[in-house]
Amino acid sequence: MDISARAAQLSPSLTLSIDSKAKAMKAEGIDVCGFGAGEPDFDTPEHIKAAAIAALEAGFTKYTPSAGLPELRQAIAEKLEADNQITYRPSQIVVSSGAKHSCYNAILATCQPGDEVLIPSPYWVSYPDMVRLAGAEPVIVPTTERKGWKMRAADFENAMTPRTKMVILNSPGNPTGSVYTREELEGIVEVAAEEDIYILSDEIYEKLVYDEAKHVSIASLSPEAYGLTITVNGFSKAYAMTGWRLGYLAAPEAVAKAVDNIQSHSTSHPCSFAQKGALAALKGDQQPLADMRDEFSMRRDYMFDRITKIPNITAVKPQGAFYILVNISQLGLSSQNFADRLLSKANVAVVPGAAFGDDRTVRLSYATSIDVIKKGLDRFQDFCRTL
Repeated sequence: MDISARAAQLSPSLTLSIDSKAKAMKAEGIDVCGFGAGEPDFDTPEHIKAAAIAALEAGFTKYTPSAGLPELRQAIAEKLEADNQITYRPSQIVVSSGAKHSCYNAILATCQPGDEVLIPSPYWVSYPDMVRLAGAEPVIVPTTERKGWKMRAADFENAMTPRTKMVILNSPGNPTGSVYTREELEGIVEVAAEEDIYILSDEIYEKLVYDEAKHVSIASLSPEAYGLTITVNGFSKAYAMTGWRLGYLAAPEAVAKAVDNIQSHSTSHPCSFAQKGALAALKGDQQPLADMRDEFSMRRDYMFDRITKIPNITAVKPQGAFYILVNISQLGLSSQNFADRLLSKANVAVVPGAAFGDDRTVRLSYATSIDVIKKGLDRFQDFCRTL
């Protein structure tokens, strides 16, 4: 029996496959240091769990509006106003089953066969396949370590064609940890505004920024930026709610309505009682988030300091998220070969950069305990010295 050409062209997620292999080794009793995780190693704060439990016990287990609970959409609108200086009506907000789902919905609502979507590389693994599923064509825009793994306005302009419909930005970024400055974003808006190109701004890591870095929402920059931008965010990273599958987008009214229609025919709506937890996340105590961010900052400093002392590899200090992208090109191995050998010989799991469109690199996550980081980096360093 044949499958669709659309499904056949997709590649399995390398990030999930590495994580699955590492977990299988752990299940066999092997001491694996896992640097592949894309989720906080912290538990969901108690007040969020309590809100979901209370909703379950109260029988809040039925359908909700397809775009999400009105009170949650209102709370998101208030959050975007207070934190990001963007004014949206609740009707411009759609709550979905994760920020990944929100990204996919946004692409489906705006892109079609014949369109091109520009994606800076290294990119989050799912962006190109989401674009292909919509029938559009991903156009990869390479960035460099020297420029902090960020696409400049000139790079955007050089890659643009009459078919360009959208550009995807992820700041703070996965896998690079890069954070775009206000000036860099203003340059990108200027190019996008010339040709009315949508900007999909994935801001899922916005609460995890370090040192002097500042997160800037691109939609807040100008009326032109607001009219072109689809802002995506969620609860997975900031509130350690990865398994809850809750994200949202805020967009111009026509785009939000289209996304609502799409969602009504796919998932119907996000999980009812999980939305009550999300409401508690926005309205409740934010100290657990601050504590988690401080811990990630300490781990980042330690990991970066260790990595940059290893001969023949380089890295840019991340300003956000919880990853370090390591350039291994001087070691003479492809990223997949490096990751496979590191796991089999040293019991350390990393994600090959090929998953992110850059075969010169591997990604290490510091979303694990400092003890695991210390032990894993000892092994990583010894392995690199054997090459």
